[in-house]
Amino acid sequence: MTSLDTVWLVPEPISCREVSMEDGSAIVLRRHGNPNGPRIVLCHGNGLAIDLYYPLWSLLVDDFDVIVYDLRNHGWNARSSFRNHNLPMLARDYECVLEGIDIHFGKKPKTCVFHSVAGLASLVSDTNGSGLSGLVLFDPPICRRPYSYAEFEEAAARMSKLARGRAARFESKEQFMELLPYSPSFQRVVPGVFQLMADSTLRQLANGQGYELCCPPDYEAHIIEYAGSFAVLADFEEMECPVKVLGADPTVPYSYLPTFDMRHVVTVDYDFLPESTHFLPLEQPKECVEVLLEFLQKHGLM
Repeated sequence: MTSLDTVWLVPEPISCREVSMEDGSAIVLRRHGNPNGPRIVLCHGNGLAIDLYYPLWSLLVDDFDVIVYDLRNHGWNARSSFRNHNLPMLARDYECVLEGIDIHFGKKPKTCVFHSVAGLASLVSDTNGSGLSGLVLFDPPICRRPYSYAEFEEAAARMSKLARGRAARFESKEQFMELLPYSPSFQRVVPGVFQLMADSTLRQLANGQGYELCCPPDYEAHIIEYAGSFAVLADFEEMECPVKVLGADPTVPYSYLPTFDMRHVVTVDYDFLPESTHFLPLEQPKECVEVLLEFLQKHGLM
C-alpha cells in the first residue's frame, strides 16, 4: 500500500474558538470528539500542523473530549510578526491556550499531548504543569548532557539551514506532494500522510494562483536555531503533574534534533518506540495512542 491509497478526511470541529495571545495575535482552538469524555489537548511539531496528526487523534475522538490547536504561524492561524516567532512566545502562547480552553469549553481536568517543539514550549513555560492532569511528550528536543550541547547546536544549525532552503510556494498541492517521498523525514509515515501534509500545511495564495506554506521556512528555521538555548532549561523535577516521554528509537539516526538522553530519565516515565524517528506520531500512531492510554490508566485519568 502506498501513501496515495489512503485518504484522511479531518472532520469539521464541533466548535471553534479564537484566543488572543499576549501580542494580539490569535490561535484557533478546535473541539472534536466526545464533550463528555476526559479532556485531551494536542499540539504539533515545528513547521507542521495538528490536523496532520489526525491518524493519531482520530483514535481518541470516540472516548475523549479532544481539543486541538496549531502553534502561532502554523495551520489554521493567521500569520503574525516574525519578531515574535520564538520559543519564549510559544511558551506564553501555551499558557494563554490553557486559559482559553477553560474559558471557552469549561474547566475540567486535561492532559496535554505534545510533539517536539510544542512539548519543549510547555516544559519551559512558567506553569510547570500546574493545572494539568498529565503531560505526554512525543520526542521533545531536550539536551541534558553538558558535553552534548555542542552536538545539539551543530545539529540545529544544520537543520535550520535546510529549513531555510525549502521552497515556500507551489503551483499545486500535487507539486508539493511530489517532493515528500524524497524527504528523509517522511520515509516511515503511515499511508495518506502526504496528502494530509499538503492539506494541513499549505494555504492557497490570495490571488488563487498556487499555494504557500502556512509556516514560512524562515519562521521554522528561526525556532530551530535557538532550540538549544531553551532545551537545556527543561527540568522534569519541577513539574507538578505526571509526565510521560515517548522518544524515537535511539538506534535510528534522527531526522531532526537530538532527543531525550536515556541516562537522565529518573525523574520522568520514559520509553521509546523501536524503529521510529522523530516523527513517530506520524509513523506509529496506534502505538503512540497505546502508550498514551496506558499512561492515562496508570494515573486514573480515564
